[in-house]
Amino acid sequence: MSEESIKLFINDKEVSAPKGAMLIEVTDQLDIDIPRFCYHKKLSVVANCRMCMVEVEKAPKPLPACATPVVEGMKVYTKSPVALEAQRDTMEFLLINHPLDCPVCDQGGECELQDIAMGYGEGVSRYMERKRVVLDKELGPLVSTDMTRCIHCTRCVRFGSEIAGMQELGATGRGEFMEIGTYVERSLSSELSGNVIDICPVGALNAKPSRMHARSWEMLQSANVAPHDSVGSNIYMHTLRNKVIRVVPRENEALNQTWISDRDRFSYEGLRADDRATQPMFKGDHGWHGKNWDSCLEQVIEKIKQYPAEQIGVLAAPHSTLEELYLLQKVFRHLNVQNIDHRIRQVDFTDQEAMPLFPYLGQSIESIEKNDAIFLIGCDVRLEQPMLAHRMRQASARGCKLTSLNPQSFDFHFVNQSTWNVAPQQWVLALAGIAGCAEPEALQKLPPALIAMIEKTSISTQAKEVFDLLKNGEQASIMLGAIAESHPQASALRALANFIANNTNSHFGIIAQAGNSVGAWLSGFVPHRLPAGKASTNIGLNAVEMLVNPRKVCVLFNLEPEFDFANAPAAIKAMQEAEFVVIFSPYLTESMLDYANAILPIATFAETEGTYVNAEGHWQSVTNAISVSEEVRPAWRVLRVLANKLGIADTQYQSCSQIRDEIKSLLEGEDEFDSNLKDLNHINLNLDEGSLFRVSSTPIYAADNVVRRANSLQATVYGQQPHVAMCEQQARDLDVLKETRVRVVQGNQEMTLDLLLNDAIPMRCVWIQRSAEEIDQLGVTIAPVEIQRLAHV
Repeated sequence: MSEESIKLFINDKEVSAPKGAMLIEVTDQLDIDIPRFCYHKKLSVVANCRMCMVEVEKAPKPLPACATPVVEGMKVYTKSPVALEAQRDTMEFLLINHPLDCPVCDQGGECELQDIAMGYGEGVSRYMERKRVVLDKELGPLVSTDMTRCIHCTRCVRFGSEIAGMQELGATGRGEFMEIGTYVERSLSSELSGNVIDICPVGALNAKPSRMHARSWEMLQSANVAPHDSVGSNIYMHTLRNKVIRVVPRENEALNQTWISDRDRFSYEGLRADDRATQPMFKGDHGWHGKNWDSCLEQVIEKIKQYPAEQIGVLAAPHSTLEELYLLQKVFRHLNVQNIDHRIRQVDFTDQEAMPLFPYLGQSIESIEKNDAIFLIGCDVRLEQPMLAHRMRQASARGCKLTSLNPQSFDFHFVNQSTWNVAPQQWVLALAGIAGCAEPEALQKLPPALIAMIEKTSISTQAKEVFDLLKNGEQASIMLGAIAESHPQASALRALANFIANNTNSHFGIIAQAGNSVGAWLSGFVPHRLPAGKASTNIGLNAVEMLVNPRKVCVLFNLEPEFDFANAPAAIKAMQEAEFVVIFSPYLTESMLDYANAILPIATFAETEGTYVNAEGHWQSVTNAISVSEEVRPAWRVLRVLANKLGIADTQYQSCSQIRDEIKSLLEGEDEFDSNLKDLNHINLNLDEGSLFRVSSTPIYAADNVVRRANSLQATVYGQQPHVAMCEQQARDLDVLKETRVRVVQGNQEMTLDLLLNDAIPMRCVWIQRSAEEIDQLGVTIAPVEIQRLAHV
C-alpha cells in the first residue's frame, strides 16, 4: 500500500486515508461501523456477502465497502437511506434460510449474524416457504458443524488456502444448493484448523470439545500465554466455575497475530486429566502416605541433606515459568548442588561454554515475514513451531524461497519449498559442503578439524545452490530446529551454520523448543552458568551425564521421564537406581509411584502466575486463570517455603512479580541480544557414519505433560501409533520389503514396530514415529539401529 495520502468525505466529514486502501479499512480505522460477514482483515477480499454496501456519490448503485478503493475527493455515506436499504435487503436474504435456533447455538451471545440482525433485520420474516436443511459434516475431533447455519461467507475456505496453506474446505453446488465441505469426507488435518471456529461469523463451525458446555456471557475471560512452544502465543482462557471451558486467540500482531495453533487452543483438556496429583505424598517403610505440606517438605529437606551435593541431580521442564526455574536453582545452589539442567532433549553439550546468553532466534518473530531466503536445519517447523511456520508461510507467499536439510521431505505447505533429504549422519558433511563455498581466507577462522573436513568435502550442486540462495538474499536466515538440537553432532551443526550465516550476511537463529527454554537459560538453570548468564566456577553435570551416571538423589520438576527425555530408557533406569527421588508434578502416574519417594503436587500453567520468555527474548507475565484445588500449590510458593526453611537470605517474596523483578535486575545492560556462538572451536565430530541410523522427533501433541493429556488432540491425525518408515530401496536392501512388522534393535534395546514405506526418506536412514502414549523403548532419537525380520534369530 502506498504511503501517499488522499482526502475523502465519509458521512460529510473530511478524512485522510492511504491511497489505494479499501473503504472498509479506512472506516475501521476511524471507528465508523459498517456491517460485514465475508470480510476479514487477514484474508483476501471476495465481497460475496454484500452486507457492507454503502452509498458513494455519483455511483449508480450501492458499492461493497470491502472491495471499493478510496479515491481523492470521493463522498461516502454509510448510514444514508440508500445504504441502509441495501444492508437491510441483504440481511433479509441471509435470514431466509437461517434456522431460528439461537437459544441452543454455541455462538449465541457472540454471533456476528445475531448482532447485525438486531440492527439491520426485520422483526417479522416475509418468507413463508420451507427453509433448506443441510446435513452436518464430520470434520474430526476438534471442529463440530451445524451447516444449516452456514451463510457461505467462505472465510473458512480462504483461511485454509491463504493462512493454513491447506485448502481442506471448499464450496460445491450453486445458489441455495451451495454447501461448504471437504469434497471427500475427512477430518481437518491442519495444525491451525481450530481458527475456522473463530472466523466463522455464525454458529456453523464450533469447538467440538467445548460444545454445549457454557454460554458466552456466563464465562470469565483471563489473558494468558500458551507455554507449548517458543512463540508465546497470546490467548484468552474462558472459564466457568473454576474450570477452563475453552481457549481463544488474543490478538498480538508481533507474535501470533489473530491466530493460535490447535495445540494452544485445545491443550486445556489436559488440565482436567484423571491422574492429577491431589496431595503431598511421602513413601515410608510401609508404603505411600498422604502428608500435609509442612511435614512433607521437612522430610524432603531432611532426606536431601543426608547426601553429598555431587550426588544430587535436579532436572526441570523447560516449559516451567521463569520464577519457578530461578527459585529451584537458587534453592539447590544454596545446598551447593551444581548438577542442574533443563536441556532434557539434547545429547551433545560440547559447545555449552560457547553458547550465547540464550538460544536466540536472531530476529523478531514478526520480521520472519520479510525474509526472502530461509534455510532450516533439522526442523519440521510446521509441527514443532506452528506459528513460526505461519510466518514463514506468509514470507513464502511474498516470494521467499525456503529450503531445508532434513531426514525426509516434510510438507510445510509453503509456496516455494525444497528439501535436501540427507541421512542425519551426513548432515555435518552437507553443511561442510556449503561452508566450502565461502572465501578461502574466511575458512581459516574455523577450527583445524572443520577445515580438514571441508577440504576433503566436494561441493555438491545442492550445497552451491543453498549458499548462493543465502548470499544473494537481501534478508536471509539460517535456523536450527528440534531435530538438529537432538543430533549427536549438534555442536558441529551449530558451528557450521553460524559460520555459513556470517559469510552470507544471514541471520543465524536457534529455535528454542519449549515455552520457556529461553527463560531457563536466563534463570541459570544450566550446570555451567548462574542467573543472567554469569559463568559458574563450579560446573556440574548436564542432563545426559546425570542419566548415564545416575545420582543418588534426583529431583524432577514438571517432568515425566517416560516421555520428556531424549533417552527414555536411560531416564527411567536412572530414576529406578536412585535412592531418593523427589517429584514436583501436577500429575501422578503409576510409574511415579514405583520409583519416586516424595510427590509434591504443583499447579499447571493455567493455575499459577509467572513469566515466559519467548524465542525473540520477549518477556510475558501472566496471572492464573483458575485456582488450584485444596492441597495443590503454585510451584513458586512451594519453592519459596522450601527456601525459607533452608534459611536462604532474601527469599521472603510476597508476590511472583518480586521474583521476576529480581531476575530482571540481574540482567541490566543485557538489552542487545546476539545469537552468534562465542567461538566455533567446541565441536563434536565423533559419529559412526557407516551405520544405518534411526531418526525421530517429538510428536506435536506430545510436547509436554499437559498436551499429552488432551484427548481431542490425541484423536487427530497427528496422534499416530509408533511405526518405522523407510524408502522402498532401503527395505529391499534390508530384505524386509514384504514385511508388515519388523524388529528394531538399538544398542541393548529393541521394539517391534509396523513397517511403512516412504520414498521421501533417504537411504541409510529410517524414521521412527514416536507416540504420546507409548514409551520409546529404544533410546536417543538419532542413533545407529538394526532392522531385522521377525523370523530372524
